[in-house]
Parts: sequence; structure tokens; C-alpha cells
Amino acid sequence: MTIRTLEGTLPLDINNRPLAKIVQIASRYESNIHFDNGEMQANAKSIMGMMTMTLDSTSKLTITADGTDEAEACDALEKYILQIK
Repeated sequence: MTIRTLEGTLPLDINNRPLAKIVQIASRYESNIHFDNGEMQANAKSIMGMMTMTLDSTSKLTITADGTDEAEACDALEKYILQIK
């Protein structure tokens, strides 16, 4: 299991377009991937689940991946999230 925590580095607002890209990236990997914002957890491969999460610049976001390509999945998602403007 690979866990990454992003705190205080998120873009001001993650709207639907970046969320769709997050789901696309997560869907490339076999691992089970979940996002947790401290209030709720969502499957990173589910657009509906991701849209229900509240993410902003003050969010503490934890990415958890479990599977054969977990490290690569976390790397790709972290890289994408940190470059969203």
C-alpha cells in the first residue's frame, strides 16, 4: 500500500474538468485508488465519487493506492494535482 498526503499545496479550486482528468489518470492503473479529504473517502476512478468531495487550498488530501502499480499511480496523481492552476 502506498499513501501520499498533500496539504496546503492544492490549487484554490479543483473543478469538474480537473476532476475528470484525475479519474482518467487513476483509471490507467490496476491498483485500487482512493482519495480522502478528512471528511469523506472516494474512489479515484469514480467521477461521481470524486465530485462529491470538497477539495480546496486548505484541504488535506490523502491518496491511497493498493496494487501492483500503486507507486506509479500515486506519482502520476500527485504530479497532476500539484500542477493544476
